[in-house]
Amino acid sequence: MYPMYNPYSCPYYVNTPMHQPYNMHNVYNPYPYWVNTPMYNSDFPQPYTKFRDYGPEPFVVNIEEVTKQNNTFRTALWTGTHLQLTLMSINVGEDIGLEIHPHLDQFIRIEDGQGVVKMGDRKDKLDFQEKVYDDFAFIIPAGKWHNLINTGNKPIKLYSIYAPPQHPRGTVHETKAAAEAAEQEHGR
Repeated sequence: MYPMYNPYSCPYYVNTPMHQPYNMHNVYNPYPYWVNTPMYNSDFPQPYTKFRDYGPEPFVVNIEEVTKQNNTFRTALWTGTHLQLTLMSINVGEDIGLEIHPHLDQFIRIEDGQGVVKMGDRKDKLDFQEKVYDDFAFIIPAGKWHNLINTGNKPIKLYSIYAPPQHPRGTVHETKAAAEAAEQEHGR
């Protein structure tokens, strides 16, 4: 059940009944329309979302906005039993780091910035290479070595979906160095 004083875990949108007495032809309509109503005025800058792990509760968010707001190397935004959503910000000239996930698939979408994604079956032979930038998505199958390198002049802002989850619930890595230290500690 939802908490009584915080029925919505995300402040962006909620299905709110709105009575609209006139339709687009100015004809009276006696029943309310149900619309997905923004809970903020879109003419003003958007408030920052509190970056924490909202899983495994139901969750709705404007993924483009929160991805662009994130300034940490990695933050787990939602972790469930079978899926995890993380936000990442890759600084200019940096990369995610060459890695492999033997037992999970990964989806990445870039909301801002540009780079090069490399993948391959061997650590020393990344024979798949593509340029990626705003609005591009790519999928990393389980067992593929991969890396994403920022080749632009601003941070890459992306979100990543792991199935099953890759990082502990509530993970926040402020920097790449912090992420590498945490991964060595967990033996990855």
